[in-house]
Amino acid sequence: MVGEQNERVSKYKGISHYEEEEAKNHTSFPCPGELLVEEHHSNYGEPWAGGRDVFEFLAENSHIAPESRVLEIGCGTLRVGLHFIQYLKPEHFHCLERDELSLMAALRYELPSHGLLQKRPLILKGEDMDFTRFGSGFTYDLIYASAVFLHMPDKLVWVGLERLVDRLKPLDGRIFVSHNVKFCSRLGGDECSKRLKSLGLEYMGKHTHDSLLFNHYEIWFEFRRFKL
Repeated sequence: MVGEQNERVSKYKGISHYEEEEAKNHTSFPCPGELLVEEHHSNYGEPWAGGRDVFEFLAENSHIAPESRVLEIGCGTLRVGLHFIQYLKPEHFHCLERDELSLMAALRYELPSHGLLQKRPLILKGEDMDFTRFGSGFTYDLIYASAVFLHMPDKLVWVGLERLVDRLKPLDGRIFVSHNVKFCSRLGGDECSKRLKSLGLEYMGKHTHDSLLFNHYEIWFEFRRFKL
């Protein structure tokens, strides 16, 4: 990854200066002052740098490679997504995000400042769990949601899972959800397992993720698609 970063800095002249054909690939909107002083780095209640740690945890446990395809539900200001974008091939990172200010921070500040515009991630605004706008003809190797399902009605979470099943690579693909699965446990008893099974999903277990940068543990829940 260091070699890739050095190559990118050499090719793209550091931060966001592009030449030739890539010169057209830039943000044409001014960057608000609150983004320039990185106020959005303080919105998470824990170190911004921890995004790299979460990326390493997810990448290792989902066994992704640069050619893998990744979807984040609620990527915010790209605290974690930046590292996936840097690691993956161009156009292989997708995100659905509902907050306009977070989208502005991601598109107008984070991507240009890290010299990652040429990676062309597809980041769309939406809160209805509609993934049709990302296109078709491919499946994701990893779909993850970090503390996002906490803020969604259970019904919408289940709608999202139903729409995502066919977009997840069978058997090898993974869905990771952080913090809790109340949308599942609130059903009670074995009802959650039955509902997951009806969708073609299987619960694979719980992971406890610790980091020197965090003052708490993170709990991640893993799912896979078992039907072809």
